[in-house]
Amino acid sequence: MKTRTKVILGIIAGVVLFGPFAIPVRTSGTLSNKKAAALCWGRESQFVDIADHSVHLVTRGDPASETLIVLLHGFGASSLTWKEVLEPLSAVGFVVAYDRAAFGFTERPSEIGEINPYSAAGQLQVLDEIIEKYGDQKKIVVVGHSAGGSLALGYALDNPNKVDKLILEAPAVYGFNGAPEWLNRIFDIPQVDHLGPLAVSSIATSSLQVLNLSFFNKDLITDQVIANYTAPLAVLGWERAFLEFSRASRSPRLEERLGELNVETLIITGDNDEIVATADSVKLSKKLSASTLEIVTDSGHVPNEEKPAKFVELVIGFLAK
Repeated sequence: MKTRTKVILGIIAGVVLFGPFAIPVRTSGTLSNKKAAALCWGRESQFVDIADHSVHLVTRGDPASETLIVLLHGFGASSLTWKEVLEPLSAVGFVVAYDRAAFGFTERPSEIGEINPYSAAGQLQVLDEIIEKYGDQKKIVVVGHSAGGSLALGYALDNPNKVDKLILEAPAVYGFNGAPEWLNRIFDIPQVDHLGPLAVSSIATSSLQVLNLSFFNKDLITDQVIANYTAPLAVLGWERAFLEFSRASRSPRLEERLGELNVETLIITGDNDEIVATADSVKLSKKLSASTLEIVTDSGHVPNEEKPAKFVELVIGFLAK
């Protein structure tokens, strides 16, 4: 091979191998997670150390209540999604709404230790430790929305003796199993890993499109609602955290285990859900022998935000049985 050809090939190889590292990848966030949380929640904002990271949560109601209600938000959301229902739900229990890793204002660790909080196993551990911390000698009610519903269902399947009642709102059970393994292997390539946060930063704009699909009544997508969903994007390093969440291991498919569930369950869905099809919630209710299905009219993917009074009525009615 001629010297000139070797030089050209060497340059090309160098560009491919080292070129990506020359591209600056900066976060668009400007605030610490605690400062960003305070802007939204004020003094209600709390941080607790759980599973090797600082978890953001808010509470409402009497800590001495005999019932603990834990609220798990969905993909791209945060504890802010529950803001309108916290107070009315506190009439029947002590309420804890927390931000799952990579979302909201929970710490976004850039280095993974023994526990990966972005993984399904790590998130299940967080839920378990929250229940242990706040639920001693209490009846435990776990409420999960969308991807949080899938997590709540998985926890109830693994810990049937720790959950007294389960409430699944538009649960993402069918067809939501995360990125394929081959894609995760690509993200392990150092060059791709470096540019990964830049690649996932598009969620800042695409999330608004998903938000638009989540509401049946578009007039309810106020400036405040948009602010609630975009506020966590002000946190430093949110892109890297979202990348780590995207590449983390997911829980096994739950469809094969539905027959194991023996926890009394309420399933709530909107009649016009474009994110998790209403038909999927109906299908799930038929698979769970101890379930009750409630379909909220004129509502999309987030009945708790579109029809908060109806959502609370259904939850309290179910808990009163």
